[in-house]
Amino acid sequence: MGGVLDLNTIFVPFSLFLTVGYNVFLWRSLKRKTSVTAMGMETWRRKAWFRPFKKEDGEKMVVLGLQTLRNTLMETILVSLTAITANIALAAFTINAYSARHSLSSSVFGSQSGLMFGLKYLFASLFLLTSFLCSSMGVGCLIDANILINSSDEFSSPVYAEMIMERGFMLRVVGNRILWMAFPLLAWMLGPVSFMVSSVALVWGLYQLDFGGNCHH
Repeated sequence: MGGVLDLNTIFVPFSLFLTVGYNVFLWRSLKRKTSVTAMGMETWRRKAWFRPFKKEDGEKMVVLGLQTLRNTLMETILVSLTAITANIALAAFTINAYSARHSLSSSVFGSQSGLMFGLKYLFASLFLLTSFLCSSMGVGCLIDANILINSSDEFSSPVYAEMIMERGFMLRVVGNRILWMAFPLLAWMLGPVSFMVSSVALVWGLYQLDFGGNCHH
């Protein structure tokens, strides 16, 4: 039993520290030098696109704006549906796995006590529900941004419309990141080793995405 506990007490804190540490590093990079991250460059391009858009205020530009936001809106809806569906599936999996936990008494699978099963389900479900909440709020902001773009300056100012649009994109990013961070927690249901491996793979993939070839150093 001691070996089982050692795997959980070593691999789980290391994985959590690695994931949280990377996101703190990304946040500091965004604050210090936006151009080194793909997220920062995307924000610059989006703001550069929006400013002349509201100035011209023509029918073609309105259609272009709606088409541009539509893809992001569909992606955000998909993320929210994925998060809530995964949470429902996780509840069913946890019930079945809890019934068969005694057959998984191995150091590879980690501790299978009732408390540990509850913690695994709690953390994974919390991340999935938070992703669903952020993505749902992002959908609402993007829908409002569509309405504001279509309305005239008499009913909405360009500054307010841009603020709502940026809020929707930010909530979309947060929802995406939390959903990705939930995958290692889902892998934790299979044991601490899979949790650590999936956390390392997640951080490597996010680094390639955030600091890839699209950034200007």
